[in-house]
Amino acid sequence: MSSETTGLLCVEPEARAFAVRRKSVFAESYDPENDADDDEGATAVFPKSDEQRARLIESVKHVLLFRSLEQEQMSQVLDAMFERRVTPGELIIRQGDDGDNFYVIESGVYKVIVNDNHIHTYNNSGIFGELALLYNMPRAATVQAETQGLLWAMDRQTFRRILLKSAFKKRKMYESLLNSVPMLKALQNYERMNLADALISKRYTSGERIIKQGDVADGMYFIEDGTVVVKMDQEGSEIEISRLSKGEYFGELALVTHRPRAASVYAETDVKVAFLEVEAFERLLGPCMDIMKRNIDDYETQLIKIFGSKNNITDTR
Repeated sequence: MSSETTGLLCVEPEARAFAVRRKSVFAESYDPENDADDDEGATAVFPKSDEQRARLIESVKHVLLFRSLEQEQMSQVLDAMFERRVTPGELIIRQGDDGDNFYVIESGVYKVIVNDNHIHTYNNSGIFGELALLYNMPRAATVQAETQGLLWAMDRQTFRRILLKSAFKKRKMYESLLNSVPMLKALQNYERMNLADALISKRYTSGERIIKQGDVADGMYFIEDGTVVVKMDQEGSEIEISRLSKGEYFGELALVTHRPRAASVYAETDVKVAFLEVEAFERLLGPCMDIMKRNIDDYETQLIKIFGSKNNITDTR
């Protein structure tokens, strides 16, 4: 396959990346736990103009895989990605092939096909190609360009050395936390791993408000360290409802009920939390939904004990 290049991006390295399809890569195992931290000298660098780099940063800023990267790692990722321009009808990846590159969409419409069935369409945003590289397996789907478009690609070796290693470290970090949350026992092991990949680490200082009553819900929180206080506003004054600490979670109520936040949450101490965005919540925590709905009844019972009657509290449903 050939592709155009612009700015300072060299034609020769990109041509090599697409002209030679690697075969039998799945005999090669990559163990991120045993990969030496300083063994990263082979990372490719594709020079970019300021305009290209700005476009790339805009394209990757919402990619979950990049959220846990340190600044130096993120710089390596940006250096290692290269442009690929596509034409209508062009096959980007083919089901059953070995995985060679990971793609971030800057522009264009792309059709995802599994066993000749059209199952999804990417429209000017999204990522694909990561699963074959993450799990060392053949391509699970075909992706075909419907329109002209521009992709940013990263080769398999760099993807594994930077992103896979980072994802592994993040999973290990969150492993004990997720195993300590009773609600998550309903998830399969691979579902908990996907959840760990989607979590975003956040920190709050003592006294800082994390959630504001009445706001639209943007996600839920798992407490990694510290203590938070849950308070509800009643006639102009806030009344403490509960305190939560490591291994507990909050913010799920509004996501389950699709209503505004029913209470405010403050950091009582310095707090570290793992944040799960609303889109990932809906995608990953389906098996836990019944448990969370039962928790709503427990929450209302607790409020009735505090305020005397359900008539004196904001409807949580």
